[in-house]
Amino acid sequence: MSFDEEWSAARATAAANVSMRLNQAPVDPGGGGDLELNQDHIGAIGSEAYKLHSRLQTDGKHAAPSSTEAASALTKEGFASGAALLKVNTTWESQVKTLVAACANISNGLNYSLRSHAKDEQQLRADFTASAIDTYLR
Repeated sequence: MSFDEEWSAARATAAANVSMRLNQAPVDPGGGGDLELNQDHIGAIGSEAYKLHSRLQTDGKHAAPSSTEAASALTKEGFASGAALLKVNTTWESQVKTLVAACANISNGLNYSLRSHAKDEQQLRADFTASAIDTYLR
């Protein structure tokens, strides 16, 4: 058997195996298929993001004064580690600001989603109610 023939046979076998596996896959592995919004879970995640945001704003800055002071003292005494410590402190502050902003985005985004969903649900209820009334009036 030539390489091309052997390669073609291997490809055909692989394609058949993939096809069999796909045909055996459950039709609805997720159980519902629809997006489900659990407001309690979303609210809890938003609340935790807000708590983390608040804690990071205060607790993430505890070491800044001491680090700055130590970096200054080390630099004054001619140690290169003073500049390195200052750089670490600056990087840390930058990262804390990034995390604080990310937590705020998560919290605000989830709050917006909950409000938007509630508004959409209210509009759908009103539309369906108006539709039902319209059906009875005809």
